Amino acid sequence: MFELRHFEVLRAIAREGSLAAAGRALGFSQPTITHHLTAMESQAGTTLVRRGARGAALTPAGDLLLAHGAAVLERVRLAEHELRALLERGVTALRIGTFPTAGALLLPPAVKHLHRLGIEVSLTEGELPLLVDELHARRLDAALVFSQPGEGLDLGGSFEVHPLLDDPLQLVLPADHPLAAQHTVPITTLREEGWIMGHSDWDPVDRVLTWVCAKADFEPVRVMRTDDYAVLQGFVAAGVGIALLPRLGIAANRTDLAVRPIDIPGKADGLTPARKISLAVPLDTPNPGTEQLLRALQVQAQRLLKAWELPRTSAS
Repeated sequence: MFELRHFEVLRAIAREGSLAAAGRALGFSQPTITHHLTAMESQAGTTLVRRGARGAALTPAGDLLLAHGAAVLERVRLAEHELRALLERGVTALRIGTFPTAGALLLPPAVKHLHRLGIEVSLTEGELPLLVDELHARRLDAALVFSQPGEGLDLGGSFEVHPLLDDPLQLVLPADHPLAAQHTVPITTLREEGWIMGHSDWDPVDRVLTWVCAKADFEPVRVMRTDDYAVLQGFVAAGVGIALLPRLGIAANRTDLAVRPIDIPGKADGLTPARKISLAVPLDTPNPGTEQLLRALQVQAQRLLKAWELPRTSAS
């Protein structure tokens, strides 16, 4: 059976480039490094390190084993950290990932609730690919994730995904725009409009916008790029262009903006322009704090949905 020390030795050899240097880094003699490496190779039934005049390098088998070993070492480090926090401060530590718009409105009340329960929270903010990578590496105990219309989110069988809410993608117009008086704006009336869009051609909201416009047989004309939703809304209010934004990302109580649903021809194959927001939790490394997190997020999600159903003003 592999031991933690074996993985440490293999990682040091890969990092330092020789058995002697790996020994110095770990405070071991070279014979000790050789002993651990021999034991690993015997257990693996194959050569893990190729040694030569220029040093040592991992074989493909060594690379494969190191990838798993690094994950094991990281899990042990995190377990030690969480145990230390529990013993020293009597708290549970919970590592949560979030994408920016969920971090603005959905997550903060839940974190406040967790703090009241004595749960220590560390947060990682990033776009969806980063959060998925961190979940797979088990550097997060839970993460807020989303899927787009027609695009499922497949995290694999080792995760449980708890749906929270559908976040509608809505049209943002200047308050004095001719279409602002309409309760719902047909996408067919926006053919000649200029759009403020994200920096990346793979921006998830922009992909939905392109899909929606294609249903009306036109392509959106980009007049500006920004990934900052506050900046975007400022320029929409100034009349530079219009935009499609998730409801979570739209500022409340702005009198210079009109926010409206869009009507899509033919109901767009039964799909609606909305992101499905969920909480993803690894099944193999459960953290007791995730149950409290999920309950708090469900409460806040219902609050948001009720708020969105209130009678609209010209700014919302």
